[in-house]
Amino acid sequence: MATEFWWVRHGPTHSKALIGHTDIAADLSDQKSLDRLANFLPKTSAVFSSDLIRASETARAISKNPPPAQRLKNLREMNFGDWEGKDFATVAKSNPELSRQFWENPGNAAPPNGESWNRFSQRIHIEIDKITTKNPDRKIIVVAHFGVILAALQLAGNLTSKSVFSFKVNNLSVTQLTYYSDSSNWEIQNVNQNI
Repeated sequence: MATEFWWVRHGPTHSKALIGHTDIAADLSDQKSLDRLANFLPKTSAVFSSDLIRASETARAISKNPPPAQRLKNLREMNFGDWEGKDFATVAKSNPELSRQFWENPGNAAPPNGESWNRFSQRIHIEIDKITTKNPDRKIIVVAHFGVILAALQLAGNLTSKSVFSFKVNNLSVTQLTYYSDSSNWEIQNVNQNI
């Protein structure tokens, strides 16, 4: 009994700023890439996405055989709080110690008025558990964000927060994870597969 997750990172935004909860659109002009991705993904599946437009519009663009994506607020990217919309250099200059701790040792450090990695990943893990419980033994497509996919990898691989940041997750890439309900184990099949 296996539930297969096909995690897709949304299309590129071309922003150089931290845009966790900031709701900006993705560039979905590369129709050939979107078509290849749509053809690669399973045709009979449950489809979920973050409720942010860059994820939900990407889900719509790659769904050849809807059902439309169920948009879930708890699949949003990390909330960067007061750092939202600022570039890395500006954040590092204004909060040198906190930003160093936040990026180099992700855990309990949080941007002012934002989420820590631990709080964020717990939110994502709870949502994955809900999706898995309600959709046993199905193929599930989830269109989400860089941090969300890292949190899914952390759960599947039982990885530390620091080690999961070594993964690269490109826009429009696919990460495949499988959950085996009879043993409560996860398997990582592919990470950052560019179609």
